[in-house]
Amino acid sequence: MKSYKEKINIDRIPQHIAIIMDGNGRWAIKHGMDRVGGHHKGVDSVRTITEAAAEIGIKYLTLYTFSTENWNRPKDEVDALMSLFVETIVKELDTLNKNNIRLNAIGDLKSLPHENYMKLVETMGQTSGNDRMTLTLALSYSSRWEIINAVKNICKDIEEGELKSTGISEDVFENYLATKGIPDPELLIRTSGELRISNYLLWQIAYSELYFTDVMWPDFNEEEFFRAIVEYQERERRFGLTSEQLLS
Repeated sequence: MKSYKEKINIDRIPQHIAIIMDGNGRWAIKHGMDRVGGHHKGVDSVRTITEAAAEIGIKYLTLYTFSTENWNRPKDEVDALMSLFVETIVKELDTLNKNNIRLNAIGDLKSLPHENYMKLVETMGQTSGNDRMTLTLALSYSSRWEIINAVKNICKDIEEGELKSTGISEDVFENYLATKGIPDPELLIRTSGELRISNYLLWQIAYSELYFTDVMWPDFNEEEFFRAIVEYQERERRFGLTSEQLLS
């Protein structure tokens, strides 16, 4: 029997995949650990999926790492996550460069603890010349924050005469989003069985294919990732057209 990797049509690889990495805490409880142990295990999945994505030619991978709502979690868990973030960024620099992967980040980055922010900026700078794939971490991110921030900046540019209200189009608006310069994801994956978007890339996923799996993030391996891509490739993407129009 063919593996899912062998079933992938290499000519129809999605250019951009976004992932909501969910289930670390529940995975930890299931395995008799505290929630932080699940986050540590989840880092292994990040490494595995990042390398798998680069291997098959995906150009953009965006991971929902920490939402603005996550700041409301227990302080001990947030502190542990921030510590893990710094530790992981430092440890993965060589792997990113070895695989020619550029690190990027979107979100209210200035709200991160100073040490985290500085390590992030430093690592992004040290990988800025890599061009095989862009790995974007959504940190202290929410789509509503992003859209409101874009509207504020548009208003500012209108007030300063840099932009006319009649000149606002979808393309112009997208240039004010955190994902400026990054194509919209063709595929959005969410792990752990939850069936919601959780304030993630709401503008960008307008026509994305959605894939939900019961597999929790620490168990989401290469084969599960390739399985999601195979299912994506089996779907018909119509963008408002009919099947007949596509065929013609």
